[in-house]
Amino acid sequence: MPITASSKAYRVGRSKTGLGLFATMPIKKGTRIIRYFGPILDSRIPAHDEIENKYLFELNGRWTIDGSVRKNLARYINHSCRPNAESDVRPRERKVFIRAIRNIEPGDEINYDYGTDYFKAYLKPIGCKCASCEKKRKKLRAEARAERAKVKTRTERKAAKKAGPKAAKKKKLNGHAFGKANGRAQA
Repeated sequence: MPITASSKAYRVGRSKTGLGLFATMPIKKGTRIIRYFGPILDSRIPAHDEIENKYLFELNGRWTIDGSVRKNLARYINHSCRPNAESDVRPRERKVFIRAIRNIEPGDEINYDYGTDYFKAYLKPIGCKCASCEKKRKKLRAEARAERAKVKTRTERKAAKKAGPKAAKKKKLNGHAFGKANGRAQA
């Protein structure tokens, strides 16, 4: 039987993407953290099939959990492309548990992968804001800045090299002319 985290193992708090669920004590790998719950919707009932919100958790082709109820604190768990938890879906029981796939430290945000369909529908159009994707974007921006700096340096060197002999001749001529003029003035 899996270990279940105590009710005080997490709290809702401010996240980079709005609200999130955060660990308040260490959570060991394999521990059930929280249950995702809400009314069970049947896709065969037209009124149920028309419900759309961000908190729908599909159990299978027929059953879906509407997790939009306020008491469902699991709805605050955000997506991550490199999560520290995963969903344990039990369609026959019509239950979903979120369980740790890594050790989670106090203060860490609890997150899991929402899946391809949700990602394509909601996250991809606006850009994934998970820590993993933000880190990738930050690295790409730094690489782009470094590349622009290299190109700028190369361009400046080429310009200096091209202008170098001409600029050196001009300097000599200007210096000579100045020296002669200065010399004449003294004479």
